[in-house]
Amino acid sequence: MNGTRAKVIAVLLLVTVSGCWRGATSPRPPIHPNPNMDHQPKYRAQAASDFFYDGATMRLPLEGTVARGELHEDTAFYTGLDEAGAIVSKIPFEIDEELVLRGKERYDIYCAPCHNQRGTGKGVLWERAQIESADLHQQRLLDIPDGQMFDVITNGLGLMSGYKYPIPPRDRWAIIAYVRRLQSEAGS
Repeated sequence: MNGTRAKVIAVLLLVTVSGCWRGATSPRPPIHPNPNMDHQPKYRAQAASDFFYDGATMRLPLEGTVARGELHEDTAFYTGLDEAGAIVSKIPFEIDEELVLRGKERYDIYCAPCHNQRGTGKGVLWERAQIESADLHQQRLLDIPDGQMFDVITNGLGLMSGYKYPIPPRDRWAIIAYVRRLQSEAGS
């Protein structure tokens, strides 16, 4: 039993001491199975280049190419204009309850802070600075085509900034569907 105990202690001592060598420095370089991955010839964004005739490393896309997800063939859906360039009068696809609920959700996030929950235009700007946003129940806003409202949401108007980048097109149309419902409920 004593011999076994001595062997166990010796093995434990050997394992403990061998851990001390792990961080020791070595004059030899580390082994790299694929050293060419450490130093790759490459260009950084916006860097100068002697290789290309214009001196820029970043290349323009080839003429006629379209980035993935950027082919917008349905003009009415993406711009609010028909093929002839006229403003569309109605949302260019079928409206269902799910779309209106999505519109309410997006309206509460992006529109309600200024236009308030009921669309009267007395949101945060009114409460803090007495600056009234557009009242969505005004006759002129009841009469405008949906494509024009889409354009205002996309590009902004007056104090309102455009929401082209934070709100995707389908969500902009959903907001319009919700606003139309909000307007009809207020009128009844």
